[in-house]
Amino acid sequence: MMNQRQFFLDKGIFSGKFFLSCRTAGLAVFPGIFALIFLLGACGSGDSPHDRKVQSSSWQPEATVLALAGERQEWHEAVGTVRPRTESSIEARIAGQVKEIRVRSGSRVEKGELLILLDDRQVRARMEQAREGLGAARSARNEVLQAIEGAEASLEAARLDYERIQGFFSEGAATRRQVEQATSVFHQARAAASRAREGLAGADASIRQAEEVLKEAEIAHDYTRIRAPESGEVLKRLVEPGDMAVPGRSLLLLQTSGFLRLEAYVPEGLFTRVRPGESLSVRIRSLNTLLPAEVEELVPYADPETRTFLVKASLPEKEGLYPGMFGTLRIPLGSRPAVWLPSSAIRRVGQLDQVKVAVEDRWEKRYVTTGERMDDGMVEILSGLDGGERVALQRLAKEAS
Repeated sequence: MMNQRQFFLDKGIFSGKFFLSCRTAGLAVFPGIFALIFLLGACGSGDSPHDRKVQSSSWQPEATVLALAGERQEWHEAVGTVRPRTESSIEARIAGQVKEIRVRSGSRVEKGELLILLDDRQVRARMEQAREGLGAARSARNEVLQAIEGAEASLEAARLDYERIQGFFSEGAATRRQVEQATSVFHQARAAASRAREGLAGADASIRQAEEVLKEAEIAHDYTRIRAPESGEVLKRLVEPGDMAVPGRSLLLLQTSGFLRLEAYVPEGLFTRVRPGESLSVRIRSLNTLLPAEVEELVPYADPETRTFLVKASLPEKEGLYPGMFGTLRIPLGSRPAVWLPSSAIRRVGQLDQVKVAVEDRWEKRYVTTGERMDDGMVEILSGLDGGERVALQRLAKEAS
């Protein structure tokens, strides 16, 4: 019986008073029973694991560290998505079947580079008709020019005949009837020349109309060859050969700028804490990194369902950072007292965290509640330490048996 009691005392689980009180109650003193009593708390002082302190007189650590007390900045991390600062949706300007796609997601493209080919058979047929119409209009103009040339020649002959008859009539060598006939012929020739010149204006108008039709057909044909509006990178390919392209439907998403930004949704209670031009930080969890960010834009409209505002913050270039990745915008909330320890000073015991604290000339085991682990290996202690305590470094320690 004494060996079992000594076992629990050495392990720091029960005090002697606790052991005797349980024995008085008539309970069996097998180790398994005591373990069950310990878990259920049937007999004992009622202290939580965080309040348990056990003296160890023979053990000494090889190294110690002081629990660091200070102020910790608290943050609200607004959930967001990494997006390109400039994103272009490539759409068709005419309806047509997708014939060929020359790029894929992630392809780097230059301004003017051919991206997609549409079926151009109907457009080419219209273009040929427009060319034929233009040729016909030009032929008609040539005929009008010939008609004008003939009309002007007839007018010149009629004018000369009219002037000659007028001279004969003044000398008494021609009758008035001859003068009237020459005058009538001259006026008819002049009217014919005027009509011919008017026909030239109409022929020119027909040519211009045919040229416009041909130009429209050529533009439509150029629309079947979809090119990159700016240099950039293809983010997403939304169609495949054989699909129907119609105006208003996105075919490709193109990132036309190398810069990215985080678009985060900030609760309405924190929206006033963010200012345009303010420098904040963004956590990219998949890359395990913090990036500096500058607030570019605040959208002054709250989503009626989530009660959040959209905030856009620019990001620097970072290898491995791509549009669509998850990130959080860190908004400062203020500071609070905090205590830190190196992770090497904390020992995991089951589901609990334990440290060894120097109390006068002895070392006590103390359970603590840990918080966030920092990138530099420090761990926040939420309860169990007040700061300033001397704590043993567990991984360098050698416990006495």
